Formats: sequence, structure tokens, C-alpha cells
Amino acid sequence: MTFLTAGRRVLITGGTGSFGQTMVRRLLDGDVGEVRVLSRDEAKQDEMRRRLGDERVRYLIGDVRDPDSVRLATRDVDFVFHAAALKQVPSCEFFPLEAVRTNVLGSANVIEAAERNGVGSVVVLSTDKAVYPVNAMGISKALMEKVAQAHARNNPRSATVVSCVRYGNVMYSRGSVIPLFVEQVKAGRAPTVTNPAMTRFLMSLTESVELVEHAFQHARPGDVFVRKAVACTIGDLAEAVCRIFDVPSKIEMIGVRHGEKQDETLASREELAQAEDFGDFFRVPVDARDLNYAVYTSEGEFRESLPEDFNSANAPRLDVPGIMELLLDLPEIRAELALRDPVLAC
Repeated sequence: MTFLTAGRRVLITGGTGSFGQTMVRRLLDGDVGEVRVLSRDEAKQDEMRRRLGDERVRYLIGDVRDPDSVRLATRDVDFVFHAAALKQVPSCEFFPLEAVRTNVLGSANVIEAAERNGVGSVVVLSTDKAVYPVNAMGISKALMEKVAQAHARNNPRSATVVSCVRYGNVMYSRGSVIPLFVEQVKAGRAPTVTNPAMTRFLMSLTESVELVEHAFQHARPGDVFVRKAVACTIGDLAEAVCRIFDVPSKIEMIGVRHGEKQDETLASREELAQAEDFGDFFRVPVDARDLNYAVYTSEGEFRESLPEDFNSANAPRLDVPGIMELLLDLPEIRAELALRDPVLAC
């Protein structure tokens, strides 16, 4: 990681999650001085401690909802990856206040603690569901982005750079649909699909980490970074899993769950009108205007929106063979195939 110099200290909130563990391993491959993992789950921390066996990792029990937890965790830290969140759409629909307490107020706690402790840069992890949100999880993540942008607006001379990254479905992350499909086909069941025509973005854990690294290297206060991900339909994704595991291509329709959208959006047309194109990424800068709207009323400011959002319906669409190729690149899929037949995993 070129943005890290030897001996730097990094905090990862929610560090025992899928993203957090991938980031920890990536940091340990370099010359990082210390990685702090803040989470509530002592069992996962213990398993992670035994598996990694690296003294550069410190494990902190705490909750981002508790200001004292993050105040202590951010002391003498150079960088913060804020990944702790409630991410399950249906559960957030039933408990929206819990999503607010973790995703909005918890994020505010992290940003405030980082500011007070002089952290150099904070990257908060958002989701495509924050754009045109229709569910509690997406709404809470949209508010989290607003909290990060408000920090940039209200603290223009702050030494702490706070930015956001926004990504779609991370393949084989905990609670995502691909491990569910794999579990179902291994048990001889048809994959359960809400609506086969739904479209979703696909991104590997490695790509999500690269997006965060890009933000750390290029962020200005309040920026939102988006990766140009590929997409597919849920029906094609289920069929790809069936073909990989050589089972009949059948699905079980269960209907749309609470809070689900037909398609997801990574960047709105209004954001794209002011975004900078970095090749694989978009940078959406913060609107840094103040509350003196009279200036803009008299002098005028016009931003023309683009005709389309960047969403999973118009993003580059993978067909079933393309999805299979992507899935066969995942170490988790190869490991599952090796358990069935070592030859298939080669």
C-alpha cells in the first residue's frame, strides 16, 4: 500500500467482518506498524488472533455506538477504515432505529473521535443502497455519507480528511447471496431467488479494498469514490452457481423481500455531472457551498445533470459464462470445488 509508510498505525472498525479481515491481511503483507481491530465479537477476534498470529494486530472490544470506545481506539492512529455497520436490509427494516444508532450515530462518533485525536484520514464504507434509498439500511448509509460531507463543509481547516467509498454487492462477503446459493446447491436444493430479473453490481473483496486504498491516496475532504463495477441479474447468478457445481439449473422463487429494489445505483446523474473520471473510479466532490444562498441566487449557478445514473441496469452486464469466470476466480469457490473434486478446482 503506497499510502502507508513504515510504522503507521491503522484502525479498522468492524475489523472481524469480511472486508475488515481482508484489509487486515493486506496491511500485514506490508510494513504497517500496528493494526487495531475494533469490534463487539470477542469470539471472532479470538479466532482471528489465533489464525493470524501476528503481534502487529491489537484486538479491541468495543462498539462504535459508544463514544468512549472509538475515542480510545483512535488514540495515536494515522488512518481509520470505518467498516462497522448493520448491513442486512430486511433486519434494518424491522429495526430502523438500530440502523440509525450504528450506521449514522456510530459513524459520527468515529469521525468526531478521529478529529479530536488528530487522525490523518478516515474512509467510511458506504453502499449503492445509499443512492435513491428505499430501505432503512440505505437511508442510514445515505445519512452516514451526509455526516462525512458535513464534517468537510463545517471544518475546512481540519487536519483530518474524511471521505466515503460506495460499492455494490461484495462477492462472498458474510450474509451475501453467493454463499447462500452455494450452501443450497451443496445441500441438493434449488437456489432461492426473490426475482430473477433483479440486477446487482458484483465486486470482489480485493476490488473493494483497492477502492478504499484509492480513496486514501486521492481523497479530498468530503469526496465520495465509486468503482465502476460490472453487474448481472440474480437469475443468471443463480444459474452460474448451478453450472459451476454441476447441478440442474433450477431456482425457487420466494418473492421480493422487505426493502429490496429492482436495480441498484452507484452514482446518480446529478453526481455524475460533477464527478471526475479516474478510469476505474469516479470521484464525486462535496458541494462545499455555505448557507449564504443569496450569492447563488443573484449570481446564479447551474449544473446540468446527465441523462442517466450509473446503475446495475445500464452497467456492463455479464452473461452466465462471464459470471462463472468471475466466480471461479474467488478462492472460496475454488475451495468448495476442491472439497467436491480436486480436479474441478484446478
